[in-house]
Amino acid sequence: MSASLASRRTLRQWLHSFVPIPMTLGWYERMRSCLGALVGIATVGVTMRIVPGVHGLIPLLVAPMGASAVLLFGVPASPLAQPWSIIGGNLVAATVGVACAQWIGDPITAAAVAVAFAIAGMFALRCVHPPSGAVALTAVLGGPAIHALGFRFVLEPIALQSAILLSAALVYHTLTGHRYPHGGAQPAAKKPQAGAAPAPARGGFSREDLDAVLKRRSEWLDVSPDDLEALLRETEMQAYARTFGQLTSADVMSKPVASITPSTSITAALTMLDRRHVKALPVADAQGRLVGIVTRADLTRPVRGPATLWQRMSQRLSGITGLAGVPAHVDAVMSRNVASVPDTMPLAKLVPLFAHSGHHHIPVVDAMHRVKGIVTQTDLISGLYRQTQMLEAA
Repeated sequence: MSASLASRRTLRQWLHSFVPIPMTLGWYERMRSCLGALVGIATVGVTMRIVPGVHGLIPLLVAPMGASAVLLFGVPASPLAQPWSIIGGNLVAATVGVACAQWIGDPITAAAVAVAFAIAGMFALRCVHPPSGAVALTAVLGGPAIHALGFRFVLEPIALQSAILLSAALVYHTLTGHRYPHGGAQPAAKKPQAGAAPAPARGGFSREDLDAVLKRRSEWLDVSPDDLEALLRETEMQAYARTFGQLTSADVMSKPVASITPSTSITAALTMLDRRHVKALPVADAQGRLVGIVTRADLTRPVRGPATLWQRMSQRLSGITGLAGVPAHVDAVMSRNVASVPDTMPLAKLVPLFAHSGHHHIPVVDAMHRVKGIVTQTDLISGLYRQTQMLEAA
């Protein structure tokens, strides 16, 4: 009886594996994909019809282009849908298919060999594109019209239609604000010098860890390592935000904030930095809205090169510089493109700004963009410790 129950359980699990996974893609993206495929196939057909010199025996559309459209517009992030995949894969498959059709008499044998060798060629050239298998079959089983083209089939229609469809995809994704292409070869990471400590892994794992896991798998995942790493990092941040979701930037920021105006003198700004023992000061206008930030490095940066007599006279008349040619007001040295965060931002969302963006102090603003405080790395660490204590006490 136990063996029978185990067999039924195994059968149910096997049948359950046929159930499709939930579709996480939103309706907007689904409609965008459908419209893109419509535009892409229509562009190929219309272009083939109006291109001069295309012989009437050449089909306006070959069936594999429909499968390519599914990848290019439906799953553009897939490594199988990238530009080199569609161009290289289709060219390899078409060449292999035509060769097999001409050199192997039996069509079944020619079709099987063509698909097998096309896959081998695509793996070797890193241009795996599933619709290319249909290209190889079309070259073998396409009938007298296709066979009459010979190796011309590789260029017309395959290469031409692949290029037109790819161009349509590039334009369409750009116009609709969708990133394409994805991935690509990344520069190799610099090896640490002898005796140097290895760089700490951010977020619990490093890219080397991810590459090692992928190499141990016996099957190829249809996602680029870069996209997979970004997805895992984002998942970590989501879990982190769910765990540390109580405190906000307003709870951990330094306040009251020591802000200055653009007309504050350099001397006064340096004095305020020394008196308050801080390294940066937010710059606000008369209404208290954030307009910039200034650091000690900004305030003490030397003037590059000697100023001409006319420049010194103009600067003195405008009040921008002092008598020594050094900027006299904060307005001349402050950073205007300053990153800021709302006072309602969860603490967890502050972490990547400091960890990945290189910020050391970030002003906190309210809904009217008025300066309410400033968050430093020390504030962030203190806030994370407080959050941990709150979780342990809960």
